[in-house]
Amino acid sequence: MTTLSLFPLLLLPLVIIITTTLTIPSPAEARGGQWQLLQNNIGVVGMHMQLLHNDRVIIFDRTDFGLSNLSLSNGRCRNNPQEQVVKNDCTAHSLEYDVVSNTFRPLFIQTNVWCSSGSVSPNGTLIQTGGFNDGDRTVRTFNPCPNCDWQEFNAGLAARRWYATNHMLPDGRQIIIGGRRQFNYEFYPKKDATAKNIYSLPFLVQTNDAGAENNLYPFVFLNVDGNLFIFANNRAILFDYNNNNVVKTYPSIPGGEPRNYPSTGSAVLLPLRNLQKVSVEAEVMICGGAPKGSFQKTLQGSFIGALNTCARIKITDPNPNWVMETMPGGRVMSDMLLLPNGDVLLINGAAMGSAGWESGRNPILNPFLYKPNGVNGSRFQLQNPSSIPRMYHSTAVLLRDGRVLVAGSNPHIDYKFGNVLFPTELRLEAFSPSYLEAGSDDLRPTLVFPVPQSQTKLKYGQKLKVRFQIKAKLVKNLVSVTMLAPSFNTHSFSMNQRLLVLDEVKPTNKVSSKIVVGKSALVYQVEVTIPSSPILAPPGYYLLFVVHQEIPSQGVWVQLL
Repeated sequence: MTTLSLFPLLLLPLVIIITTTLTIPSPAEARGGQWQLLQNNIGVVGMHMQLLHNDRVIIFDRTDFGLSNLSLSNGRCRNNPQEQVVKNDCTAHSLEYDVVSNTFRPLFIQTNVWCSSGSVSPNGTLIQTGGFNDGDRTVRTFNPCPNCDWQEFNAGLAARRWYATNHMLPDGRQIIIGGRRQFNYEFYPKKDATAKNIYSLPFLVQTNDAGAENNLYPFVFLNVDGNLFIFANNRAILFDYNNNNVVKTYPSIPGGEPRNYPSTGSAVLLPLRNLQKVSVEAEVMICGGAPKGSFQKTLQGSFIGALNTCARIKITDPNPNWVMETMPGGRVMSDMLLLPNGDVLLINGAAMGSAGWESGRNPILNPFLYKPNGVNGSRFQLQNPSSIPRMYHSTAVLLRDGRVLVAGSNPHIDYKFGNVLFPTELRLEAFSPSYLEAGSDDLRPTLVFPVPQSQTKLKYGQKLKVRFQIKAKLVKNLVSVTMLAPSFNTHSFSMNQRLLVLDEVKPTNKVSSKIVVGKSALVYQVEVTIPSSPILAPPGYYLLFVVHQEIPSQGVWVQLL
């Protein structure tokens, strides 16, 4: 959105809000999954979330909502003469959530992180970039340790970054692409102090819709050839960021409807398999969004039904084409998460309107589960609903134990808890997919090695012997080992999300029993090959899972160097 189109949205008449009727989808056909309320009030809107390798989740919103419901510790206050709302603020706008203990502590942020982006460096430090006002060129880092807090570096970016997308690169740097009125990209950190650090990207000019933009938070994935797949609005390119060159232009998505903010759909790179082949196949899937013109119509009090289509494209094909599918219903502002077994979860969002303040209607309470390897037309399953609408500024991240942490929803200015259609949402909940049901306990693997607490360091191309226990009879050809890179989630896109299915290297490609332990479980071993290149798996922390009959173990942290 341009500046002129953003602020009328902020001033949308309240009468539209209070006269709109909320409808909730029927759960009659829902099956699978359970919801659990974890915290009734964390004090901060979950606009951004990132899981770190100490099983803590960093959550933050923005500094110009006004006073949050979480006080800073030790009488600390934030004094900022550049702040537009509260210049002396003793409340927190970020927190660290401890998954294991289900507790949280406030964190201190000085500059405004509204609609920012981020990724985790190879050593596990969260590097967070940009925002609004005094924060638009700031770089912030958070090092996982018991009492650590944010560190901020003003003017760390070469350009203002607001609604940009970050992605980790094979050399350990991150690329930061786009943002409002920024048709370019840059790297952090720079290779050297004298390096140029703003590079033009005309594709972002070409995909910019007047009055709505529809190309913010572009979907970016590292392809298996080392180039970047970049999708914005309704088009995509394969981009050589090293030489600032478009390698390939993909066909426009069928129908030509926009899929990026504020017509906010979501996207994933589907699981990467057969990683030892000379040519590895990569496929992207994009779901939901809002038809062209939806955002502008919300300014007039009209809310159009969200798109109910998904599109898949094999980005490594010589002549790629989109293949369309239909979801059980339309979704806008939904999050797409890769689960450890390779399924995709669509969660949060609305059935009408667009992203933006007061711009969504009809919350979608039921997640959709998508099975990528199923038959086209029968890949979606409707899951059991939450009772909490999750609209604009909602988030979701996968946890090590296989649950999905869900937070946020603040579809209006400030912290408002009454006299609005969708109050500011401070509750924190978890969705447990059906693979966590008690009936699957005997099928669920338990990892023995790598040791869960060890955070084993792995090298590219090494052979890894993975040992696990299962109480039930093992189905040897239904065992896999997966590695998942946790993502930075905001505005319906999970940056850096990546799932790799590791190749077995035993000649028989079978899992073999090794040791009898007690009377209730066997220990099994399978030897797998770690990806051979940082192009397939950028360096950093991953969650490693064993999956048996689509039931994953708890993950263990490993570090790929």
